[in-house]
Amino acid sequence: TNNLPDCSNMCHESSGTALIESIGIGKGSVTVDDLEHADLIVIAGQNPGTNHPRMLSVLEKAKSNGARIIAVNPLPEAGLIRFKDPQKVRGVIGHGIPIADEFVQIRLGGDMALFKGLGRLLVEADDRAPGTVIDREFVTAHCHGFDDYVRDVRQVDLEEVLAATGIEESQLRRVTDMVAASHRTIVCWAMGITQHTHAVATIAEMTNVLLLRGMIGKPGAGVCPVRGHSNVQGDRTMGIWEQAPESFLAALDARFGITSPRKHGYDTVEAIRAMRDGRASVFVGMGGNFASATPDTEVTEAALRTCALTVQVSTKLNRSHLVHGRTALILPTLGRTDRDVYNGIKQVVSVEDSMSMVHLSRGSLQPPSDYVRSEVSIVCHLARAVLGP
Repeated sequence: TNNLPDCSNMCHESSGTALIESIGIGKGSVTVDDLEHADLIVIAGQNPGTNHPRMLSVLEKAKSNGARIIAVNPLPEAGLIRFKDPQKVRGVIGHGIPIADEFVQIRLGGDMALFKGLGRLLVEADDRAPGTVIDREFVTAHCHGFDDYVRDVRQVDLEEVLAATGIEESQLRRVTDMVAASHRTIVCWAMGITQHTHAVATIAEMTNVLLLRGMIGKPGAGVCPVRGHSNVQGDRTMGIWEQAPESFLAALDARFGITSPRKHGYDTVEAIRAMRDGRASVFVGMGGNFASATPDTEVTEAALRTCALTVQVSTKLNRSHLVHGRTALILPTLGRTDRDVYNGIKQVVSVEDSMSMVHLSRGSLQPPSDYVRSEVSIVCHLARAVLGP
């Protein structure tokens, strides 16, 4: 099947779409080392203290190396205002360290206007001192559409930017000066950017500002979409995508001697519609809590109940187990922390993080039962039972 809805449809789908158009790959371009050695880090639509707490130690190190941090958020995030590292003595008994140098308390949905406004002010700053703000050499060598972009941002009405963002012009210009002065800039973002209806356009504008300054493809600079679900980036890399490109499908066919469907399958929203309308009758979920995580809970639950069969492969109980088709199966599976031994051999799984680094993950805990299988084992045995050896 090519009907492969997954959690990336709900989180960084817009990041992938925008970045493929802008830089040719739908992933981040930085590593942890880049973050630790950046001059300026812009964090928009992301709350590290709440959703990515381990990132705060990276930001703390970046601050100690001299980085400045701009937080763009409608609500003050405690972790970005001040961080107390519980693994350090000074974090436990001290007052912590301030993280954000500039807190931009933006209106909901005003991020695109902010970066359009930054684009205009950066272009005007380069007009006053040609060659000091725009990286002309980088733009000439690696970018296209520069003249169209400049014409577009020159037409941006700053009064409209201020109305859309809710910030003062003095702060907008202060942020512009910080971006213009930085030699190594990274922009990080998460769901506060990606889940708006204009998310793709917003991420494109964020990337445009970086390209204008030549902040792609060099140490300490680039784009950083911060992902949260375990291995959500890795599953897309290895082909969990309802719109897999021809190059991937051709390689898959050649390797396994199959003929993959070329028509695009169902993403998460279309899968819900297909179940609702009777175009899909079997739902198999691995990981997650589909009924609760997807939009419009009432419609989603009604769609699941129309299925002839629903199968949930899960590490723990969740709401989706109560929302099922005429026949329902709940298959317990090993978690990442459980020891996986198959035919006397310890097993590992591969995971890919937000920095595109692939790691091996090994569980060490005693499994809840000798009969519980790993997700990989369940998929392989299902394939053998359905398709034959």
